[in-house]
Amino acid sequence: MSTTRRSFLRRAAAPALLTSQTATPAPRRPDPAEVDRAAAKPVLRREGLTSPVIIESIRLLKKGNEYFVHVRSKDGAEGVSVTNPPRAQYLYPILNQLIIPFFIGKDARDLENLLWELYRWQDNYKLYGLAFWSPQAWVEFAILDMLGRITKKPMGALLGDIQRREVPIYVASGRRDTTPEQEVDHLRELLEKSGARAVKFRVGGRMSRNADAMPGRTERLIPLVRKTFGDAIAIHADANSSYDAAHGIRIGRMLEEVKAVFFEEPCEFDHLEETKAVADALTIPVAGGEQEYSHWRFRWMILHRGVDIVQPDLHYYGGMIRSIRVARMADVAGMPTTVHISGGFGFVYMLHFASAIRDPGAYQEYKLGLERYGTWFDPPITVRDGKMSIPTGPGVGIRDLRGLLEGAVVVT
Repeated sequence: MSTTRRSFLRRAAAPALLTSQTATPAPRRPDPAEVDRAAAKPVLRREGLTSPVIIESIRLLKKGNEYFVHVRSKDGAEGVSVTNPPRAQYLYPILNQLIIPFFIGKDARDLENLLWELYRWQDNYKLYGLAFWSPQAWVEFAILDMLGRITKKPMGALLGDIQRREVPIYVASGRRDTTPEQEVDHLRELLEKSGARAVKFRVGGRMSRNADAMPGRTERLIPLVRKTFGDAIAIHADANSSYDAAHGIRIGRMLEEVKAVFFEEPCEFDHLEETKAVADALTIPVAGGEQEYSHWRFRWMILHRGVDIVQPDLHYYGGMIRSIRVARMADVAGMPTTVHISGGFGFVYMLHFASAIRDPGAYQEYKLGLERYGTWFDPPITVRDGKMSIPTGPGVGIRDLRGLLEGAVVVT
């Protein structure tokens, strides 16, 4: 890593210190043994769980457009998770046939080891990837919610010390069908709706082999966003695997000019060498990991500085516990872990995750949804001064499970 890049990254980490009480170490090449020790430490905190919590039932429920996973113990404790609906519509057979049966009769306090045994059970490791890890995450979230309700602790406190009660957010546009002028109008609308003071927009054509979504869109959009919003709004850009290294570097130079917070997934997500080439060439941080399913590839990315910011998706990567291990490895290298989120309720899990890790980065992603989900909590989730509050209730923090699930039907 060049001196220029190293000094820039140290400066880029500074905004995260505004939301954390702990110092961010300078990026460095970590000792592999130290990384492995950090990842191997137990994650789930079992204080207050003095008696077995035997899982009696787990059910997939549907109410309106929402899918829920509901868990109940033999003693009547309950927990719930909210899935990412598009995935639940076609992954429910894996959930019902290959994941739920494994947990019945098990002690939920052993969750961390159970996740490894689930991976081995029925050769589930052969399904390695989003199709397996997402249903696993839904069950893990529900069990953590139940354990949090039993111990009267928020989900983050089951995973680590609570580091913060609010986080700065950026609002993300998922569009590529807009002209630069239309996208700027869309971003302005998102900022007004969200209360955020940072944005993320899409560049390139999405897995497009260097083709843009429309001719010249990216080259016009990047400077226009900065010109329109000035320095008061922080800028992030996501290429969704659009470029080879050379093209990614060229677009990255444009993002350097506008002082972007980070450049996400410039190259094909599993081409780690090309992504590293872009990261090595640029002075702004490169982020990646949304599509990553492998602990060992995250380890490679951290050891070799293949990216500057790691981004496991809490659904796609299999849940909180696996993602905490990535954050611990990243900590050894002085790297932030800014999780990618699926839409819908996903930002709530992001909040709990960010509450419990040392360095979640400067901003957390938000794709709207507060108007739908914010009032499920007491106190409600709010955004003030560009920062979103983190739920403090037990488990995930939903105040009325029975009312929420009333009228839901079982998906079999």
